[in-house]
Amino acid sequence: MRHLLSTKDLGREEAIGILDVAEDMAEVAGREVPRLPALRGRTVVNLFYEDSTRTRISFEAAAKRLSADVINFSAKGSSVSKGESLKDTAQTLAAMGADAVIVRHPASGAPQVLADSGWIDAGIVNAGDGTHEHPTQALLDAFTIRKRLYGAEARGRGLDGTRVTIVGDILHSRVARSNVWLLTALGASVSLVAPATLMPVSIDDWPVSPGYDLDRAVDDAPDVIMMLRIQEERMHAAFFPNAREYSRQWGLDDERMSRLPADSMVMHPGPMNRGLEISASAADSTRSTVREQVANGVSVRMAVLYLLLSGAQTTGAQEIASREGGA
Repeated sequence: MRHLLSTKDLGREEAIGILDVAEDMAEVAGREVPRLPALRGRTVVNLFYEDSTRTRISFEAAAKRLSADVINFSAKGSSVSKGESLKDTAQTLAAMGADAVIVRHPASGAPQVLADSGWIDAGIVNAGDGTHEHPTQALLDAFTIRKRLYGAEARGRGLDGTRVTIVGDILHSRVARSNVWLLTALGASVSLVAPATLMPVSIDDWPVSPGYDLDRAVDDAPDVIMMLRIQEERMHAAFFPNAREYSRQWGLDDERMSRLPADSMVMHPGPMNRGLEISASAADSTRSTVREQVANGVSVRMAVLYLLLSGAQTTGAQEIASREGGA
């Protein structure tokens, strides 16, 4: 793996391989000293042009558990706020010896530009670019679903036959886009449910079933229902009348939650707007995977960084932890 820019680039076997490596990294997390020396001497840069808590901290924890050096670079308070270009920033990081750059950027395609530009000879990981994609979020979602479904037997499996319904602000969601391509590649069937104003216009080539009625989707008893955050910061028009109306028609409230099968999974990429797209009891229920998603994110991002920087292949993933040994 040279870069991770989009889940659309991942085939089924490569995606399963990454998830299998993440299984090994999750086992490392259970050690008394949850650390591997795999990336000792390597430098990982978190280059974030947008605010983030979960993703940045998750990548930082992942890199440190692999013994890499970490540099956190925020656009606020840096030369970027003075007008420095992406090219100049990249060349500065190259001069510092960055081996991998984790990029979050408001412009769709910015990580691809970095990867193709020649400005820096480093592995590029897309940590969210505009409304385009967020591949490691989709990987951790797939990892979480697979773990819940198969437990200790998860290794080597896809998600064949799993029915996933993604609900909410599809239009602005890079999480939804990445999940559509990855979950489909793993064998799941994906449905999208949203108000017509928050459904992308051009989804004819997406491998999904679109819908506009959340109650019907709930009654169809999906294996997974993934609620998305309303991204008001990306909205420049009135996409729905008001928050109360959105919650009434499109929120996973207690009544809809009660109609879901007992073994249905409730997911949310965070941060959650409790009481808007999801009720507090739904978010905190035993069917909710929200906390698992956060924990699994570190394991998945460890796997991505390991494969990006160690030159390892995804085959034989179960040997990684024992081969690398303790720090």
